[in-house]
Amino acid sequence: MSTLLHFILALAVIGLLAFLVSHDRQHIRLRFLLQLLIIEGAIGWFCLHSSAGLALVSGVSGFFEALLGFAAQGTDFVFGGLHQQGLAFVFLGVLCPIIFISALIGILQHWKILPLLIRIVGTLLSKVNGMGKLESFNAVSTLILGQSENFIAYKGILADIPPKRLYTMAATAMSTVSLSIVGAYMSMIDARYVVTALLLNMFSTFVILSIINPTRHQDDAPISLDKLHEKQSFFEMLGEYILAGFKVAMIILAMLIGFIALISAINALFSALFGYSFQQLLGYVFSPLAWLVGIPKQDALKAGSIMATKLVSNEFVAMIDLQKMAGQFTAKGLGILSIFLVSFANFASIGIVAGAVKGLNEKQGNIVSRYGWKLVYGSTLVSLLSAAFASLFL
Repeated sequence: MSTLLHFILALAVIGLLAFLVSHDRQHIRLRFLLQLLIIEGAIGWFCLHSSAGLALVSGVSGFFEALLGFAAQGTDFVFGGLHQQGLAFVFLGVLCPIIFISALIGILQHWKILPLLIRIVGTLLSKVNGMGKLESFNAVSTLILGQSENFIAYKGILADIPPKRLYTMAATAMSTVSLSIVGAYMSMIDARYVVTALLLNMFSTFVILSIINPTRHQDDAPISLDKLHEKQSFFEMLGEYILAGFKVAMIILAMLIGFIALISAINALFSALFGYSFQQLLGYVFSPLAWLVGIPKQDALKAGSIMATKLVSNEFVAMIDLQKMAGQFTAKGLGILSIFLVSFANFASIGIVAGAVKGLNEKQGNIVSRYGWKLVYGSTLVSLLSAAFASLFL
């Protein structure tokens, strides 16, 4: 089967899976779907195939690598050069840089650069995705502010957001990733795939949500995207964002310890009972999906296991597994799988997003919790769609 036919098959299957759980099938607008798919295809070609795009992606990757270098200096000062010796790599090389990047985001937020960027990009996106400005702004602010921190920007209107619009906002939070942890991803997988996935995921999210939740919103609620802590001084803000980055790093660290230990125990139990580890069995379940999005047959079983690991644990655990097995994959399989992994689409994210909303408004948080299974389902389709687009150009 040719690459194009394979992609069309993947597009049809992913579209059908989204259509099956659509809230309002009669109002799916094909015109917006088509133009979103065309734009996403152009982004995939630009980032993965064109010389200009490859140069841009390389430049962005180099920028984040420089940030990681600066972060390493602070880490080495505190931990006495353990980072340079390659010890405790995940904690020192992957998680600690989150603290520095979180501080940079806080500075840009304090200087009102980020709110301006969110308004400009969000307004442009609303012209092409057929959604309201609220949903478009949210797609950009989630990417910049983070999965849970993002909802603070909307706390003034959160109580008035209807359930279906809230679903769209929560689904976007689970389908993208925060810039504060992009550097962490780049320390584990190829940076160019991380940058490409950020852009592909945004448009994949619009495509999937245009099918699952096509409700048309005539009037946008007023949106306040000014800096989140207006009365804070610069150093108060800086301290808060540094501590917030440390908190995120510690949460991820705890989840990694817990999930990896749990998966190891379950693997041992399954191996003793059935002769196959839990992850191997999940690989058989997910391998058809891996093949569907363009991962070569010889990689499909291993890729399926890592895709399943991401879903039942989180993307960090899956990326660590991929690091260990990277030499066993073809270049194309490694690239497609890497792009699939760059998102928050997993069961743990339900609690993170619902908890963030519940902390601001208990009723709305309960609504998000009730959407839990559909949020994971839709955000996984987003990852599959981004991976399928990547297969066209790898």
